[in-house]
Amino acid sequence: MSTPSRTFESTDWPAVSLVMPVLNEETYLRAAVDAILAQDYPGQTEVVLALGPSRDATDRVAEQLAAEHPQVRLVHNPGVDIPKGMNLCIKATRYPIVARVDAHSELPPDYLRIAVRTLHETGAANVGGLMVAKGRTRFQRAVARAYNSKYGLGGSAYHSGATPGPCESAYLGVFRRDVLAEVGGYDESIRRGEDWELNLRIRKAGHMIWFTPELQTVYWPRESVQKLARQFWSTGVWRGALTRSMLRQTPTRFFVPGALVAALLLSALVGVSDTVGRLRGPAVLLRGAYLGPITYGGLLAGLAARSPGSLLDRVCYVLAILTMHLSWGTGWWVGMLRGGGDTVDTSRAG
Repeated sequence: MSTPSRTFESTDWPAVSLVMPVLNEETYLRAAVDAILAQDYPGQTEVVLALGPSRDATDRVAEQLAAEHPQVRLVHNPGVDIPKGMNLCIKATRYPIVARVDAHSELPPDYLRIAVRTLHETGAANVGGLMVAKGRTRFQRAVARAYNSKYGLGGSAYHSGATPGPCESAYLGVFRRDVLAEVGGYDESIRRGEDWELNLRIRKAGHMIWFTPELQTVYWPRESVQKLARQFWSTGVWRGALTRSMLRQTPTRFFVPGALVAALLLSALVGVSDTVGRLRGPAVLLRGAYLGPITYGGLLAGLAARSPGSLLDRVCYVLAILTMHLSWGTGWWVGMLRGGGDTVDTSRAG
């Protein structure tokens, strides 16, 4: 690994460009930008929004924000892909630090100050922190609880990590611009999982990704079962496509949802066979496939029992986890078998 370079002195707060691809975010955009503008950061900042072809009033909200705040600028992203929007934003920026922001996220006032200080102290190329999911409706709160649980999205540091240090990827990310230029920015052929793939290239180039739990960002997840399923389906497809092309670099946890779906399907096939013609002889051993759904059902029951709230709250929590796991796992198999193709995240389509 190369020796980390210092791009600024601790007493000289570098200017920061905050970039955000936007599509159908009428409900969340203003709050996200207001949180950016409320930063207590001592240096200069600018905000660049890449506007996709939204069907709601997102463009009108963005134009109002640009008219009200001179540091907010707009670029147009004729497609819906986040990597393309990110690259368009980065191309339009002027400053040496680039911070990715999501319209479904709200930054705390000290976000940039902590991130830039951490960049300087660690020499990292990218710094990220915790995604703290929250919800307004009953189901969105259940989804948020699943996001914040290791049983919902696995063991990534940015979901439940407590110890600062080097990591494989980062939520959102505050980057040194020169490193983004060095690795070529976001890969526009990847429509989901683009952060993980970009951070992999950054690490391969000899730089470090750093996680700090001191950096916490509120994230508002999808509000309905349908949107959550569409989001996790597309994420699973592209994770499967990335696994297919980078098998050796893929962490073990990314195989788990696919293995779950395979186990459930196998148990269903054995169940049909056992019903149509009673299994006999050595074929009886196939009934071991029933352990998959039994074990998974026990896990869900245990999570529901330990979950706070009313019975309906617990049902929503289990439904959220089921939706995330099965949508992701099914999509993963599609991506593994045929690649990402033209799969897009339609959960932002309104």
